[in-house]
Amino acid sequence: MTRLLSGLKLLSFSALVALTAASAQAQEQEKHYAMSLTGAPKYGPDFKHFDYVNPNAPKGGSVRMVANGTFDTFNLIPYRGLPAAGLGLIYDQLMVTSLDESSTEYPQIAEWVSYPADFSSATYKLREQARWHDGKPITPEDVIFSFNVQKENNPRIALYYKNVSEAKKTGDHEVTFYFDEKNNRELPQIIGQLNILPKHFYDNAGGAARDPAKTWMDIPLGSGPYRIKAFEPGRYVTYERVKDYWGAGLPINVGQNNIDEVRFDYYRERQVAFEAFKAGQIDYFNENSAKSWATNYEFPAITAGKVVKRGDIQLKNPEAMQGFVLNTRRAKFADPRVRRAFNLVYNFEWMNQNLFYGQYKRVSSFFENTELAAKGLPQGQELEILNTVRDQVPPEVFTTEYTNPVNGATPEIDRKNWREAVKLLQEAGWFIKDGVLVNAKTGEKMSVEFLVVQPEFERIVNFYRDGLKKLGVDVSVRMIDAAQYQKRTDEFDFDIIVDNFGQSESPGNEQRDFWGSAAADRPGSQNTIGIKNPAVDKLIDRIIFAKDRAELVAATRALDRVLLWNFYIVPQYYSPYQRIAYWNKYSHPDVLPSRTVGFPTVWWYDEAKAAKLATQ
Repeated sequence: MTRLLSGLKLLSFSALVALTAASAQAQEQEKHYAMSLTGAPKYGPDFKHFDYVNPNAPKGGSVRMVANGTFDTFNLIPYRGLPAAGLGLIYDQLMVTSLDESSTEYPQIAEWVSYPADFSSATYKLREQARWHDGKPITPEDVIFSFNVQKENNPRIALYYKNVSEAKKTGDHEVTFYFDEKNNRELPQIIGQLNILPKHFYDNAGGAARDPAKTWMDIPLGSGPYRIKAFEPGRYVTYERVKDYWGAGLPINVGQNNIDEVRFDYYRERQVAFEAFKAGQIDYFNENSAKSWATNYEFPAITAGKVVKRGDIQLKNPEAMQGFVLNTRRAKFADPRVRRAFNLVYNFEWMNQNLFYGQYKRVSSFFENTELAAKGLPQGQELEILNTVRDQVPPEVFTTEYTNPVNGATPEIDRKNWREAVKLLQEAGWFIKDGVLVNAKTGEKMSVEFLVVQPEFERIVNFYRDGLKKLGVDVSVRMIDAAQYQKRTDEFDFDIIVDNFGQSESPGNEQRDFWGSAAADRPGSQNTIGIKNPAVDKLIDRIIFAKDRAELVAATRALDRVLLWNFYIVPQYYSPYQRIAYWNKYSHPDVLPSRTVGFPTVWWYDEAKAAKLATQ
């Protein structure tokens, strides 16, 4: 209090008036105890716990989980480096996402949020009992520091919060974020996703300030349900449950964070990790290989009931667009006709039957499994939006529903697709000469390198390579480790990679990082494709500043259609089911959350099961 009063003495009279006015304005606005971008929140202000938890779940036990590759930092701020798995366990946010609702958040560090009708600002009231693990309170200064330091040192966050111009303290326990544009309905909510960091931890590191822009391995100070207990760089990190966690009794946390110790063991190869799981050195395994799921899960521990295998969990989430990203920064991929040709010879149907045991569906939208996916031909408001960029998008956007090419049905269909691909390449100036695809103007050979970090993708790329070779493309595959891969993809130093773009049911500011021109040359952005398209930029803004849900849906469908018809990616596939296996010493609520398996968040260590397992 003394520091606050002495600081106020230095303020000018006009600043004091502004501070008082801002606080008064916040008091007049409605206090929201939940926010949703898709409808009314499911839970009211007096709810006791989420429906998908067991409020009486016991605490205790441990779990060992798999992490891939390596890690070299505990600093979440910069985009550089490989942060340790599980770091989110130690930090709380202003708001927390519900696991059975779309785009809905409830207060965590915050007690409530308010904002004016034009969405020009958002004020968060902090809970007075919120504490860091060292016992110090979480303050408005921490929140302001967290916003400024992350926006200054992480280009991705800077773009995400592009329209958040300033954060100010507007009360003893209040912070107001000001926006430089009005009617961005998403901004009050996405501010709630900001990781809140302890200012005093960064200010004091043995007498010197920690550099927020660098990687380091100091154990960080958090405020969440777990803290780091032990680690070995690149090998493992163990988190222990904070027994006196300040937020344990909040309705959003009741029945969650039940396991005392959560350990992530790092493996550079997925198969080695799976063998460790079979041997009981790992407790939980999320299987991402259709072949492995079909052929590797008949080991003795499963037949004896020691390991539970679940492949029937279907979630209500949007499916990510996963596919081969063609780096449009490379001149050879600048022409959409070349990219379309690469799509035409991708034989998903044969691969699904022969490599994936029929477990996958092909993704056909950047917003798969949602109402946001473009269907049929554009109509109504979507057509009106597309007419504003008509001269900047492919004509097929208005005349033809996008569908992926189909191969593998008959040899005639495969040959037809191959001929169409050759024709498109010739129109783009590429001709097959002596079995090699050559640019007619430059004499350059069409040579591409697939950059791969996961061994399981190598066989998929190898099959695709055979189709490309028929076009005369010189194809190579380079397998590198996680650190090299991170560096090269951050710097966009690749021809083709496998990438995926996860979406919510209420897209917004993150679309700038996925497809916006400003992100195309910014190292570390998610615009790995390198899109610089004025029409795409305009459509992103229509999404961000949509006045209501109907306009948001229409604008997103328009964006989906334009992205698809530019052939920025060769779409791959998705599984409609989650595939998990775990040693039978854990239990979960009767009804799991609809948006995630929720392991280990809402599960618990079952001592009775563990004792039985030990005797088998």
